[in-house]
Amino acid sequence: MKITVERATFLKALGHVQSVVERRNTIPILSNVMLEAAKGQLKLTATDLDIEIVESIPSDVLRNGAATAPAHMLYDIVRKLPEGAQLQAELLAQEGGRLAVSSGSVRFELACLPKEDFPQMAAGAMPHRFRLATEDLKRLIDKTRFAVSTEETRFYLNGIYLHAAKDGKEHFLRAVATDGHRLARLELPLPDGAAEIPGVIVPRKTVSELRRLLDDCEDTVDVSLSDTKMQFVCDGVELTSKLIDGTFPDYQRVIPASNDKALTLDAKEFAQAVDRVSTISADKTRAVKLALARDRLTLSVINPDSGTATEELGATYSAAGLEIGFNARYLLDITSQIQGKDVRFLLSDAGSPTLIEDAEDDSTLYVLMPMRV
Repeated sequence: MKITVERATFLKALGHVQSVVERRNTIPILSNVMLEAAKGQLKLTATDLDIEIVESIPSDVLRNGAATAPAHMLYDIVRKLPEGAQLQAELLAQEGGRLAVSSGSVRFELACLPKEDFPQMAAGAMPHRFRLATEDLKRLIDKTRFAVSTEETRFYLNGIYLHAAKDGKEHFLRAVATDGHRLARLELPLPDGAAEIPGVIVPRKTVSELRRLLDDCEDTVDVSLSDTKMQFVCDGVELTSKLIDGTFPDYQRVIPASNDKALTLDAKEFAQAVDRVSTISADKTRAVKLALARDRLTLSVINPDSGTATEELGATYSAAGLEIGFNARYLLDITSQIQGKDVRFLLSDAGSPTLIEDAEDDSTLYVLMPMRV
């Protein structure tokens, strides 16, 4: 293999694929990126056996061939080369194989591992195919992923649940994430081809890798899926991932339908107040108490070691008085997703889940479990 490639193009592609490679690997070949040169293209592949990212870039192929090289090291080398540089990579015919990377007077030789050892992730048949606007997919991820559980024992909550849903005559593509304490749900108009998709759980790491790729993605993303795998294709980059093999809980049961106490607040003012009073809260609980009275909300935090904090806000509220506690971090996570001016809380009592909505966006909703305070 011998190629010449533009540094900026190579760096961008390496940035996409190397992020999937774990820093510590018990299987050495998984630390490497596969480079395959043929027909004026350089194809880069990286995998952790659960996710595979493939990207093809134009290059001047002087000799066809393939090699594997340490992904993070190669990325660092290319990153430190001067901007605008032309870069040459050549597989040297030495025992064990080495990849020579050079630009101008700079030359590196990297130890390679046999390309035959590099695992291929078979995509298999993916009968369901549809297309999403890049901005819609970004929004789907951004509005829900903060609620994904990090608790490995409840592995079926370690991702975003994606499925086709129906509400009356309307059909939606619905994304849901929950960690048992809070829930986030977003709905998009159902794209053509998605009506029969199975409910799938997209793993947390896949969601992060996909979101990173979307920043360099134009217009639309082609999505394909089966019961066990999912693939996203955009601007020459392919991300294929295994799906979580588990059953997502019946989330509809925790979305309250009869909460009758409505509280409306300026979202930004509320978030700033929560942030201020929680400054003195104990790190573990971070509990903040909300005391609701007519057109008024009082936030308070009591920390036996540090002291107390209170702040009063104007609000729109006309129901009976209520005191309820929440985790301040969770409140801030949800209010950071509110795009409109006002946030609306629909409450029942101090022990029941609370519904939180963006007053100007009916495609999203959030559920938050209260805390004892």
